[in-house]
Amino acid sequence: MNHDHLRILLEIARHGNFSGVAKQRNMDPSSISRVVRTVESELGVRLFHRTTRHVTLTEAGAAYLTQVSDLLDAIDAAGDRIKELGTNVGGMLRVTASVAFGQACLVPLLPEFLESWPDIQLELILADANLDIVAERIDLALRLSPRMDRNFVRVKWFDSAYKVCASPHYLASHGPIRSPADLSHHPCVLFGLPNPQADWLLRDSAGNVVHVSIKPRVCVSNGLAQRELALAGTGPALLPAWLAATDLAAGRLVDLLPDHTATPSDFDGAAWLLYPNRTLLPAKTRALVDFLKSRARPEWSHISPKRNLSSRG
Repeated sequence: MNHDHLRILLEIARHGNFSGVAKQRNMDPSSISRVVRTVESELGVRLFHRTTRHVTLTEAGAAYLTQVSDLLDAIDAAGDRIKELGTNVGGMLRVTASVAFGQACLVPLLPEFLESWPDIQLELILADANLDIVAERIDLALRLSPRMDRNFVRVKWFDSAYKVCASPHYLASHGPIRSPADLSHHPCVLFGLPNPQADWLLRDSAGNVVHVSIKPRVCVSNGLAQRELALAGTGPALLPAWLAATDLAAGRLVDLLPDHTATPSDFDGAAWLLYPNRTLLPAKTRALVDFLKSRARPEWSHISPKRNLSSRG
């Protein structure tokens, strides 16, 4: 049953005529009459007694509209509640990210976000496998891959960059790395199992791209483990800037080729905020998306510290 038709019936019962309702709704009185005939035909009963001056409810009409009134009140209350949930920044917010990415970029920002929005309860799922956003009821996913389903909205968080890094201890004992070609002589710490990223692309300031085949010393499936091994002096590693930034700034890692842009696959990588394609985005999700966009750190996209002399020997 058309809800607006039911509201028209209630208005007729209150006004006692068709013309008042037609005037209030800026409709032709004949349109109001058609609504009444349509509903009565669907129900198979007469709802109103009609005279030239007055319209009154029949017994069936009074019984029907009493229940309809309660039903429409409940529908309006449900709508108000949903609108409140949509505009109120609160409730459970389920977020997912890979382990290393979440630890490095998301977790440090969460205390400020949660302090700003005290009515939000957060469930953070760190997993290196991409979770099914719909099945797992995920409100927001942080992803590093551009390959995403069209049914989801993606918002770029920041452009990603990679740095070829090693510890000062490793360089002191294994000699300098002055060019991309030097990397082929050093056993490196590679990311990715079962298919480690053994081919690195490096591009200089003139746009020249060099393809380097890397000899692995260790292959790991987790970025945090790769970083720890690089810090321990196991070998050079190709680390995302967002993972290496703090250690590079502190001198615990050295940017071996600061004049080059590096990548394991392509030079247009980015971090993305991904959420279900909804017409009305819940306020809690919008709050986190806006917050994260405002807190992206420049060093996650690019780092250009002065070359540490230990990288040249």
